[in-house]
Amino acid sequence: MSHILNDIYIAAGVIFLFGAAIFVHEFGHFWVALKCGLKVEEFAIGFGPKIVSWKRNGIDYSIRWIPAGGFVKLPQMVTSTALEGEANAVTAPIPPAPALSKILVSIAGPAMNVVFAFALATLIYFVGLPVPVNPPIIGYVDPTSPEGKMGIHEDDRIVAVDGQPVKSWDEIYHTTILALTNVFQVTIAHDGVSNAYRLTAENGGAMDVKTLNLDPKDHLVVGEVKAGSPAAIAQVQPNDEIFSLAGKMIGSREELTKLVQACGGKKTPLVVKRGNEKLTLEVTPLEDKSAKRFMLGIAYSAGKDVYEIEHPTPLAQVREVWEQLYGTVVALAHPHESGVTAKDLSGPVGIASMLALEVKSDYRLALHFLVMLNLNLAILNMLPIPVLDGGHIAMAILERIRRRPLEVRLVEYTTTAFAVLLISFMLYVTWNDITTKIPLMNRLFKRETQIEQPGNSGNPAPAPQTAH
Repeated sequence: MSHILNDIYIAAGVIFLFGAAIFVHEFGHFWVALKCGLKVEEFAIGFGPKIVSWKRNGIDYSIRWIPAGGFVKLPQMVTSTALEGEANAVTAPIPPAPALSKILVSIAGPAMNVVFAFALATLIYFVGLPVPVNPPIIGYVDPTSPEGKMGIHEDDRIVAVDGQPVKSWDEIYHTTILALTNVFQVTIAHDGVSNAYRLTAENGGAMDVKTLNLDPKDHLVVGEVKAGSPAAIAQVQPNDEIFSLAGKMIGSREELTKLVQACGGKKTPLVVKRGNEKLTLEVTPLEDKSAKRFMLGIAYSAGKDVYEIEHPTPLAQVREVWEQLYGTVVALAHPHESGVTAKDLSGPVGIASMLALEVKSDYRLALHFLVMLNLNLAILNMLPIPVLDGGHIAMAILERIRRRPLEVRLVEYTTTAFAVLLISFMLYVTWNDITTKIPLMNRLFKRETQIEQPGNSGNPAPAPQTAH
């Protein structure tokens, strides 16, 4: 029952927060249009068939099934029937809106998103923002790998990438993914001495993005123990943290897998941490005939994300979003150098999934995601593309320069054509969301979140991931 209630809470949170970003944008258009004396026919949240609708003061209000945006239908501003449908029949001709009114109405939507983002960022400044605690400690390094041959070891710490100090694996991932190169100058500290290495990043992982060939230091926690398996016979229990096997400290799943193969069929000491106590157990890995490898018979816990609370200023939060957006645009403009293409972007499904993950983790993370979403909506909507607000502004400026309205059919055809392109692009990224990002989100949903100061983490709750 608790799982059902939690799912309902997450779904309601996503709908409310995603809807809030759309609502404030469309309300900006709506309010300024009324102030400018323009005729408003409809205010809609979403596209497609109506879920619910009502009429008040001559204006149709509706909530629709496709939560990928919304619109305010203004017959004095040429829009796209592909998104908004046909205009309502009118009994008397309506004079065209002045160019200045069109510009003000178009700017109002993105402006409201910016105002909303700053309001949320101010709230986060006071209530605090959970920041992940994942120091860049290197896990197992294969001695035969290029990195191993350079002298990089397990437990070394990455301190800088291309001269920029880093304090978490998240910062390293952001730097490498969006960079216009796959070769990086990485400064790594070993026993208090820092050395610089030229490392090559490669595409891989669940998202097929560019990352260094170095893994984080893992804390391997047992999620499940298969009945009758070597681990069960050795009395390994869920929530045990694996420290060593055959006297060798374990820093990653890959390292444990290799050690299990080396110790196959032999009684081997396995050290685990159970609560606050370390135990030494005797385990004999047995061969799985179907997998053709030796196994212990355990499934790993999904683990736990640990956060500490910081209080970034609203300007710092906005600057962070701007830097991420700018880096993404630059990377998209140079796909051959960065490896980033349109398939790496997220559509409504991917955005909703990421927002759901933040809602599940902590409401402050969800609010921070909403800051990013609103600023992205504002900036992207200001692009001078027909069907977007920036396109309406560009056409209004052109009208002002020409001192006469643009040809209605030309504007209609152009706007509709770009609307079709926009819908096609949304379908493309949505397909990528469903095939690549949703499976990853499902795995992330199994992780537990713990908000605390570093060094106070407890045992992760079991959520099986990979059997060994």
